[in-house]
Amino acid sequence: MSVWSSLETIVAAIQTGGAQVIDRLVQLVLSRPEGTNRVGFTVAMIALSAKMAKADGVVTTDEVLAFHELFHVPPGEERNVVRLFNLAQQDVAGFEVYAKKLADLFPYDRKTLLDILDGLFYIAKADGVVHQDEISYLARVAEVFGLDDREFSRVLARHVRENSDPYEVLGLGHEASDEDLKTKYRSEVRDTHPDRLIARGVPEEFVQIANDRLAALNAAWAQIRAERGL
Repeated sequence: MSVWSSLETIVAAIQTGGAQVIDRLVQLVLSRPEGTNRVGFTVAMIALSAKMAKADGVVTTDEVLAFHELFHVPPGEERNVVRLFNLAQQDVAGFEVYAKKLADLFPYDRKTLLDILDGLFYIAKADGVVHQDEISYLARVAEVFGLDDREFSRVLARHVRENSDPYEVLGLGHEASDEDLKTKYRSEVRDTHPDRLIARGVPEEFVQIANDRLAALNAAWAQIRAERGL
């Protein structure tokens, strides 16, 4: 069964269930026969995007288009994305409750939680700027996910590139040697390959985040090389 078929089943079941939306949502994701990774990832992205839109106060056309760049939703399946988005946005449970329960779908899996955070940033910046309300929201989501300040700062630097520190993008300090920086850059590029993301359960359609992350890494490395004369 595909992610989108599972999503249709989940949305239909939520609308007939009496439990709080997030509790019912997690229960249904865990019950999927294909496991939690791909379905859980997609559900987390939709639900947390909805909560981010509520925190920001507006859903722009650019943000909707950005979601469709990340997830190539098959024709006819868009309605289920919209229905789940609306259910999450209207649910009385706060976004921190959502973030905690959805993070619990990926225990000890920091890389996938960082992938989700990356996707949320990609959507947030779709209108050309990541607003302070969105940064505050995403910082708190990262905290609930159990990610530390440095991990959040690295993701922030990748997406808010104006005046960002290229060393922070790579995750090393200015004192790092040329060889250490080169090794770190190559390692990050390998980890950014779409096959690595898919192996972690990220849907195959979700390749734009890999391209965006790779562009940030390349730009950071090019700046460092220029500064150091490498």
